[in-house]
Order: sequence, then C-alpha cells, then structure tokens
Amino acid sequence: MSHGIRPSTTQSTTALWAKSLLNAVLFFAVFMVALPLLARWLLPVSLPLPGPLGDVAGAVLCIGGLAVWAVCLDHFSRRGRGTPFPLDAPQDLVTSGPFGVIRNPIMAGELAVIWGEALLFNQLGIAVYALLATVAGHVAITRIEEPELRERFGATYEAYSSRVPRWFPALRP
Repeated sequence: MSHGIRPSTTQSTTALWAKSLLNAVLFFAVFMVALPLLARWLLPVSLPLPGPLGDVAGAVLCIGGLAVWAVCLDHFSRRGRGTPFPLDAPQDLVTSGPFGVIRNPIMAGELAVIWGEALLFNQLGIAVYALLATVAGHVAITRIEEPELRERFGATYEAYSSRVPRWFPALRP
C-alpha cells in the first residue's frame, strides 16, 4: 500500500463507529474549531455581508456539512468496513449513499462546515482559511487519495470514478 494507507482489520461495526467518531472529534477540534479560530484571530476583518444572509447560509452549510459527514462515517463503518483515518481505511470501496452522488462527500462536508463558519461568523480570516483548505483538500484528493484508490481497487475504482463526479453532482436524470 502506498502513502501510508492501511485497510482496517477491525471486524466490529460498533468498534469501527467508535473509531470513526474519535477520528471525527479530533479532526473537528483541529480543522473546524482551532484553525478557524486562529484564522479569525490572525485576520479579524468582517466580511461585507448582510447579517441574515450570512447567518442563514452559514447555518445551512454547517448543518448540511455535519449531516453529510455523519452519514459518510456510517457508510465507511458499515459498508466499507473501515474509518476515514488512513491507517484504518475502509477494506471495501464505498460507492453508496453520498458516495454515489460525488466521490468526495466527506471532504465536501468538511469544507461546507468551514465555509459555513466563515459566513456565520462573518469573518475574512475564516474565509481565507476556507479557501486554503479547499485548495489543499483538492490537491490531497487528486495527488494522494485518488492514485491510492486506483492502486488498491483497480478497475472497480476506475469504473466508479468514470460514473461519479469528484465534487459536484452531475445534472443528469
């Protein structure tokens, strides 16, 4: 396996869910709480948004992103037999649920939360952080995750990636 990715050996769905939840809490604490707060502190400039627009859009993005994230953790635990953590990665390629709509719903959910925070708190520092996180996430997906999945799952991943778009749902019947 390349890039330090190791399929999970955990058999219990409950244990996988617990590991996913621990991973999620740690990830959330760092990337969706600590770093946005640091960005807000480093660049404490308000965005020129009308209050209700930022509040509503930000809340929708945060709640929607967290909901997608939770559903994805369930699919990784139950269907993939693993967690989002690379050292405990899913044994099976997950292509159902949100993964049947876009290939990277976990990252999309995380980014939605960060962009939602930028709008909700009306802060340029968090918006800059969201932009940097978006670029870094795209690079990580295209340069690390996708090549690793192609290596691990071969033709199955190729077929999946040819029919499911990376970031935005396809506008097809």
